[in-house]
Amino acid sequence: MQKFLLVDGYNMIFGWEYLNKIAKDNLEHARDKLVEVLTDHQGYINEQIIIVFDAYNVKGNFGQVLSYNKHVDVIYTKEKETADQYIEKTAKAIDRKYQVRVATSDATEQIIILGAGATRVSALELLEEIKKSKQTSKKYIHMKSYEKNNPLDQWMSKETLEKMEKLRRGKVD
Repeated sequence: MQKFLLVDGYNMIFGWEYLNKIAKDNLEHARDKLVEVLTDHQGYINEQIIIVFDAYNVKGNFGQVLSYNKHVDVIYTKEKETADQYIEKTAKAIDRKYQVRVATSDATEQIIILGAGATRVSALELLEEIKKSKQTSKKYIHMKSYEKNNPLDQWMSKETLEKMEKLRRGKVD
C-alpha cells in the first residue's frame, strides 16, 4: 500500500527550534531548509511526502505545485485557502486508497485528521523520527564499512602486500 506524509510546512518551521531561528532572519531560507531536510528524509522512508505552505493572504495567488523529485512535492495554497484546509481535503481524498500520516502540531487539525482516518505526527515527533533515521543510517554505513575487504589486496601480488605492510608498520628495508 502506498503511503503519504502530508506536512504542514509552517507548523514544522515554527515547531523546530533551529528552523524557527532561521525563519526570523529569512523565511524563504527556512522553507528551503525544511524541503531539503524532508527530501533527504524521504530517502529513508517509503512515503510520498507533500509539504504544504499556507499562501492564504497572497493576493491573486492561484496556488503552486513544485516537484522536487518523484517522491516529494511542495504545495503553496491558493488565495483564501489555508494549509489546514488543503491538508484536510487531500487527506480525505487519498485516504480511501492509501495510508496517510499528517505532520502538524495544531491540536484542532489533529482531531480533524484523526476523524478523516489519517494518523498524525507532531512537529517534534517528526523531528525525532528524522534524527533517528539518520542515526540508524550512519550506524548501518559504519557497520558495512567494516564488512568490506580491502579491494586492493585483490589486485596486488603477495610480495607487494608484504612490502606495504612493512611500510605501514615503519619497517623499511
